[in-house]
Amino acid sequence: MKSAFDPEDVLRLPLMANLATLAEDGAPRNAPVWFAWEAGALWMLGSAESASVRRVARDPRVAVEIVDYDNAAGILRHLGLRGRATVEPMDAALFRRLLTRYLGPPQAWNPWFVDEIARVDDPSGRLIRLVPDTVFANDASFFRTGPDLATGQAPPRGPAGGIGGPPPAGPRPRSRGREPS
Repeated sequence: MKSAFDPEDVLRLPLMANLATLAEDGAPRNAPVWFAWEAGALWMLGSAESASVRRVARDPRVAVEIVDYDNAAGILRHLGLRGRATVEPMDAALFRRLLTRYLGPPQAWNPWFVDEIARVDDPSGRLIRLVPDTVFANDASFFRTGPDLATGQAPPRGPAGGIGGPPPAGPRPRSRGREPS
């Protein structure tokens, strides 16, 4: 495996994260979340009614996993953050920045989503804030050295007869999501 990467390389991408919290009986619970990384903290959306928010308020120990995966490009980067999270009151400006990161400019937002799901101006909105105690990064990019799992075909041989070849030069294309501007 390649050496670890700068966590900021993944944190700046609009990827899905998995928030792991602890249920009352101690069982782990996972929830997919959108996130923003600002001022050394990971911010995630919630509401006063959210089970994740209630679990964090009761037991602040959390883990967050973010995976940047693109099979066609051979990208597999895993970022993990652990620590004690806090439940914060809604910060409308931060919330709007977070939504813009995933949905584009506000004029492109679906009004139904904003009013019924995101509830941007709802005072019961909450943010989960994690300043991680532990950050780990694992880069297994360009791991495709065996047969293609979909076809069973061996990968092409490189110029020296080795499998594959060097990683492609330049920035990799992104088929989904949008990089922040």
